[in-house]
Amino acid sequence: VQLQASGGGLVQAGGSLRLSCVAIGRILFIDYMGWYRQAPGKQRELVATVSPGGTTNYGDSVKGRFTISRDNVKNTVYLQMNSLIPEDTGVYYCGLATTPSGMDYWGKGTLVTVSS
Repeated sequence: VQLQASGGGLVQAGGSLRLSCVAIGRILFIDYMGWYRQAPGKQRELVATVSPGGTTNYGDSVKGRFTISRDNVKNTVYLQMNSLIPEDTGVYYCGLATTPSGMDYWGKGTLVTVSS
């Protein structure tokens, strides 16, 4: 299984970005998908997850600003990020889980930088 994330970049505070993650070698509709991020000097933290049935879960710091969605036909999961703040800066990783207990596969990550 390969996860290819894209869409990161440099954006000003208040702006928006949309991240995409394509899963290659896996049929997505049976898997849990998620986005995690890691800021410099900090541990990786949950951003958002989506279950096979579409149930979503968000980290407290992004609730109301970020939206995770999935397109099972395209084998792709998205993260729409609005009202970005400098604290959202970090490397964003796409993950895939075959069970609810935790991610089994990770993509290489895409860098998001939010300037003040």
